[in-house]
Amino acid sequence: MTTRRPNDRLAALATRAGFEVEWQDAHHNRQHVPESTLATLLERMGLPCANATEIRHSATALEAELSGRRLPPLMTAVIGRGIALPAAAVRSGSHYRIELESGAIIDGRFTAPKGEEALLAPIDEAGYHTLVINEHRMTLAIAPPRCYTVADAWRTLHDGTDDREAAPPAPPLWGIAAQLYGLRRTGDGGIGDYTALAQLARHSAQRGAHALAVSPTHAMFSAQPERFSPYAPSSRLWLNVTHIDPAAVFGAQAFASASAQSGNVWSKYEDLPLIDWPNATPLKLAVLRNLYEQFNANERPRHSPHALEFHGFCERAGRALEDHARFEALQAAQLAQGGDGHWRNWPDALRDPRSPEVEAFAAAHRHEVDFHLFLQWLAARGLLHAQHTAREAGMAIGLIADLAVGCDSAGSHAWSYPDDMLQGVSVGAPPDLFNQAGQSWGLTTFSPRAMRTQGFAAFIDMLRAAFAHAGGIRIDHILGLRRLWLVPEGESARNGAYLRYPLEDLLRLIALESWRHRAIVIGEDLGTVPPGFRERLDEHGIEGIRVLWFEGAADGHGFKAPADWDRYAVGTTTTHDLPTVAGWWLGSDIMWRNRIGQTLARADGRDPEKAALDERARERADLWRAFQQAGVAAAGVAPPAADDPPVDEALAFVAATPGPLVTFPLEDLLALSEQPNLPGSIDEHPNWRRRMTLPVDAMFDDPTFTDRLLAVDRARRASIQRFFGA
Repeated sequence: MTTRRPNDRLAALATRAGFEVEWQDAHHNRQHVPESTLATLLERMGLPCANATEIRHSATALEAELSGRRLPPLMTAVIGRGIALPAAAVRSGSHYRIELESGAIIDGRFTAPKGEEALLAPIDEAGYHTLVINEHRMTLAIAPPRCYTVADAWRTLHDGTDDREAAPPAPPLWGIAAQLYGLRRTGDGGIGDYTALAQLARHSAQRGAHALAVSPTHAMFSAQPERFSPYAPSSRLWLNVTHIDPAAVFGAQAFASASAQSGNVWSKYEDLPLIDWPNATPLKLAVLRNLYEQFNANERPRHSPHALEFHGFCERAGRALEDHARFEALQAAQLAQGGDGHWRNWPDALRDPRSPEVEAFAAAHRHEVDFHLFLQWLAARGLLHAQHTAREAGMAIGLIADLAVGCDSAGSHAWSYPDDMLQGVSVGAPPDLFNQAGQSWGLTTFSPRAMRTQGFAAFIDMLRAAFAHAGGIRIDHILGLRRLWLVPEGESARNGAYLRYPLEDLLRLIALESWRHRAIVIGEDLGTVPPGFRERLDEHGIEGIRVLWFEGAADGHGFKAPADWDRYAVGTTTTHDLPTVAGWWLGSDIMWRNRIGQTLARADGRDPEKAALDERARERADLWRAFQQAGVAAAGVAPPAADDPPVDEALAFVAATPGPLVTFPLEDLLALSEQPNLPGSIDEHPNWRRRMTLPVDAMFDDPTFTDRLLAVDRARRASIQRFFGA
């Protein structure tokens, strides 16, 4: 009996901290998290548990945080609903004051609380209000009941109001999804930029698109250009500076002067079919550095309009931007001295962004730190210009930014927010039918314990950064708002555990920021979705995503008809992690997986690639039959050959679905066979490197491409009559 007590106490501590000590695998078998895994994860959450004494002390500390005896820094609530405060933290007869953001004041006094909660009267004004109880101050984040939606965006476009009664219902809208890095423009130096994005937005809007979903624009590592996956950023607060167009702000002449030393190399990288990140990035940064020197010599001394704008940008961005710029300069200095790129391996004093040594470094290297501030100013200017271009061209939504599920633990976000981020763990996924070893993505994210104790400040900062330059956000792996699979660094992905997050609080904060920015929210809810989770998203006005390849018929045979797709989700043909229509039809994803060793041996001894291609042939027949039944393909005609993909039929099929918005990947609109990313690969497949064949302007001169856009627009307009009778 005594040998089990430490285990029981450890499990109880883990459960109280939010870990699921048991979980159900893909085969519906119940698995138990090993004691060693729980102990490691608890240690890395700041809850020591090496012995019974440490477990007891950690349990006491955690209980003090969760018991309700103290008011938290921030509580969330919903407009028009009563607000429950923990009775243990409120004395009967205490006076309270609520200072609303609008400036209004609500005064009151608590009566003796009944049961376990003291109630505040409902507040009818959304915002971050201040509750004052005696001398204690806390934030009340009062959220609208749901996010700003596609219908709201349409109404705002229609007559500038959010009033549901003032405008007709939104028609089914459509948009394009693009990998920003892959866009091509003459003069881009081999990497897609914000100017090309603005061009794509303008041309797309002129042909009926109301949204442009874009790959993540998060800040990467300027000193380590070989780290270029947009889903493993250095920071989710700041922007990718490799997408800056050097001529956008200071003009072609200044760019020509700054790039004079690059010779023919600049154009050489533009001609490549794949991005050469390790070489193209330093070249672009060298040109931008020359521009920075010109700016310092010619603009800052005379306080030009550009100089004043730059100063104002830095002032508004504040300490968070300064921290990112310091990190960029510090990391480059450490690498130049033969040190490590990961900040946890730096000298102790440099690991703390508030240390005197970091302050001294910033003072001694002020010119270099300012260079990185300058880059962020140019990046923000470029991305905001693309959003303004989209809206001015007639888009109801405009850009939809992609919010990655985490950030690289070696990056500036983790260094700048050490008390808010999980340290020494990686976000991933447990073993499933497709990845039998599980997945460890090398990413970190916020600690739910720190969220509560820090008043969700880091999470709110991240949301505001995501919404800042867009008309909507796509939250990657939105299932992570409920729970995330965490793996101790250095361990197999099998040896992880689920950690629960305060879902209701996070959904309310998303809704509040969504309305403050008048921007829609899409949640990538693919994979194994817990029962009731999609319904929760729908209640909060968050659109899910439905992908053609995953929309199988209810009886398990074939594909759903368009009318049977979810009316409250965004439809699409594919995603960046899945095969394109042409690639799926051809089976190129199967051939790639076999080529790089991802195909598993079969128990029946058949060649796995041949068996998978045979199965794909049957799926092609099923999909073609669905196309015919939907009326987008001719009846009585055999499916096209494997090398003749029915791209137009697939686009028309998805266009006929009833969701409020559908997005068509640029790869499918161009009938390309290669997908942007092949999950599970690193160097074996050219992930995040493929470029479009034509520059953006030239694409819209291509009659095949423009005819396809016209057909998509017509198909979406036809669905208005089909589903809405108008």
